[in-house]
Amino acid sequence: MSLSAPTLLVQMNPTHQFKPVASKSRKTVRSSQCLEGRTSHSSKAVTVRTRTKPSRKQTRPQSSPVSLPCFRNTTILPPEFFQIDALDLAPRLLGKFLRRDDVVLQITEVEAYRPNDSACHGRFGVTARTAPVFGPGGHAYVYLCYGLHTMLNVVADKEGAGAAVLIRACAPVCGLETIQERRGQQTEKPILLTGPGKVGQALGITTEWSNHPLYTPGGLELLDGPEPDKILIGPRVGIEYALPEHVNALWRFAIAGSAWISAPKNTLRLS
Repeated sequence: MSLSAPTLLVQMNPTHQFKPVASKSRKTVRSSQCLEGRTSHSSKAVTVRTRTKPSRKQTRPQSSPVSLPCFRNTTILPPEFFQIDALDLAPRLLGKFLRRDDVVLQITEVEAYRPNDSACHGRFGVTARTAPVFGPGGHAYVYLCYGLHTMLNVVADKEGAGAAVLIRACAPVCGLETIQERRGQQTEKPILLTGPGKVGQALGITTEWSNHPLYTPGGLELLDGPEPDKILIGPRVGIEYALPEHVNALWRFAIAGSAWISAPKNTLRLS
């Protein structure tokens, strides 16, 4: 696998947001290898060292995590990382890693959905489907779009807020063959993972993963990763039904210079 853009590596700074630091080096991600694990400076993060591999056929969260040598010492992001405003969490998720079994994806594009947002599912109140959105930040919120596409969201903010961040696109890091099999596409091009439904399919998740804690070892995890040097911002996609102020809000974020960004790209600009 060959990625068109290099991975953006910057110094992690958990106490500051929106402050990219100049990179000392850049590395291109290849399908034949995994990125080296990177540890967080937070002492509260969970360090993962030993893993056992579950069956690919499993669709429900499992208690036994998987062993990937290159991510053996990578830290899982702690609950408090997620329990901030969705608008602050969204850009902080760029560059972080999603892991399920042998698949690892790096997050390249996201959208923020906040309380009192006419485009957020929280506007419907607490229902059987939306209940996870009102839980504490750090859980998954998974729903079906048009009854076909599995959409993965990361719940944000404190319990009861009703906010989340949609994962719109990722770049493959490990498990390319599994990703291609799940997607039904034998390609290494960005079309493989540029779209929220494609990300859900590549991870092999269903709505049964909704409310799964992303900060616990096993199943589906969110791992620490580098902040991007530069971030693109723009209006969110496909929310024409929302109020004008929410349609025009620049709550979509992507890694500048990455080829792994969904359409439309012409509405994005440097922040």
